Parts: sequence; C-alpha cells; structure tokens
Amino acid sequence: MLVFDLDDTLYLERDFAFSGYRHLEGWVAETTGVTGFGAACRALFETGDRRRIFNAACAELGLAGSPDHVATLVSEYRNHTPDITLAPDAAHYLRRASRPMGLITDGPEQMQRNKIAALGLEHHIAHIRPTGAWPEGFGKPHPRAYQEMEAAAAGHTRMIYIADNPAKDFVTPNARRWLTIQILRPGAVHDPTPPDEAHAPHARITSLDLLDEVLETLQN
Repeated sequence: MLVFDLDDTLYLERDFAFSGYRHLEGWVAETTGVTGFGAACRALFETGDRRRIFNAACAELGLAGSPDHVATLVSEYRNHTPDITLAPDAAHYLRRASRPMGLITDGPEQMQRNKIAALGLEHHIAHIRPTGAWPEGFGKPHPRAYQEMEAAAAGHTRMIYIADNPAKDFVTPNARRWLTIQILRPGAVHDPTPPDEAHAPHARITSLDLLDEVLETLQN
C-alpha cells in the first residue's frame, strides 16, 4: 500500500498559508476596518521567521494583539475553506495509480479535513487518517496511524510511506519495515535533512513522476 503525507507532499503547505492570509485580509478589514493584514502576514512569512506571524502583523498595523484576538485569528485561519490545488505531479500520479492508497496527516482535524476536501483526495485515497481526530500525543511519530494502515492493507502488500519531513515522518515506518521515500519540493517549509540515520528515508525524489521507478529499484 502507498501511504502519503499531505503537507508539502501532495501540495505545497505555503499555498495553504497564503490562502489563509487572503482570508484574513478580508476578515480583518470587515471586522476592524484595517486593510493590509494578509499582505503583512505574507511578507513576514517570506522573511523565513514564521513564529508569531499574527502577533507581528497586529503590531505592524496597530491592531490589538491580545491572546484572545490572536486566538480568533488562528481559528479563522485554520478553519477557512482553502484555495489550494494538488501539485501537478501529484494530480497526475493519483489519477493513474492502481495500488491501494492511504493518507496520514498531522494537524488540527478540521483544518486537515478542509485541505483534503479542497484537494478532492477522497476520490483517490480510500484510507485517510488525520491524527488530529485523536487525543493529543497520537500524531507522528506515534505508531497508531501506521498500525491502522497496516490493518487496512491486511498484509497483502508492502507498506510504503511518501512524505517530506524527516524530523517525524520516517522513523516509525522505518522501524516497522516499511519502505520510506522523501519528496523534496522547492518551497517546502521543513528542513529536509534527517537528524540521524533512524530518521532517514530509503530514497529521495523530486517528483512523484519518479516514484514508480524508484519503488521498482528499491523492491528489487
């Protein structure tokens, strides 16, 4: 079974961020009369310092930066209907794939389900596990989602995980004897360098167009 990560694997996570900033541009203007919030967030994102972006944007525009106001901004951002699309190679691969497929993704459940719906992934992927549906602590690298994928596969196929973030994506499937493949996309937000050998993938690709070729090499 092919199991995919979501963010920066099937689409660029930054596209969700930019969609959220556009949503907040309208929401902040409507609720406060202040314009430019979305543009300020995007400019801060582009600097590479992505901590406390909403706090910094509020300070820049003279808006209230209280914890309650920032929490409301975060909620609006996470729960907006995103304007995002699959990476072209991902759209091509999912349309023609014949293997059974799954998806494991971390993050708040509603936010991830909004992304899944916007990308139309339910039409391609039968087994979808947003770990945010479970109590805190069950996100990657916890084995629960991987175990559920193994149960769905029922032992009939080799388990394969395709993801981007070596800090958490590969250590558990490696330990469970899955094949692991890291996709390296320009614009991805996470450091692509594994912290140690246990966290390293078995192979790296720059496009899902190369996936079947790499899998054939690994499995032979």
